Amino acid sequence: MKISDVLRTKGTDVVTVSPDQSVGELLALLADHQIGAVVVSSDGEAVEGIVSERDVVRRLHSEGASIIEAPVSQIMTKEVRTVTPADGIAELAVTMTEHRFRHVPVVEDGRLIAIVSIGDVVKHRLRTLSAERDQLEAYITQ
Repeated sequence: MKISDVLRTKGTDVVTVSPDQSVGELLALLADHQIGAVVVSSDGEAVEGIVSERDVVRRLHSEGASIIEAPVSQIMTKEVRTVTPADGIAELAVTMTEHRFRHVPVVEDGRLIAIVSIGDVVKHRLRTLSAERDQLEAYITQ
């Protein structure tokens, strides 16, 4: 199974935030779209970073409420692991678990095309297992 299989059902909508937007604006995006992370990109195509709810919470704890006015570039993760649509889902799940991150940008030909969450990976795996179970039951009962 490939990342492209997840994208077929999930879609390729991806929310980005500019590195110079404020953390407050980031929080509005997260709330409005009911998501846990966004890709940081000046042009919507290049991945400059990623920022999640966890990043905000940790900075609120260490620096206080003044972080809300700071630019996203101040709290984003700059070294971002990415995947391509051709990469395997199982390998991605292992990487996400080992490195404890929940969102990974999907890049093709150097352009951001989607973002995949651990929830997307789990949902896809559950759908696959359910389909396999149904096929086995149909085979056995025939």
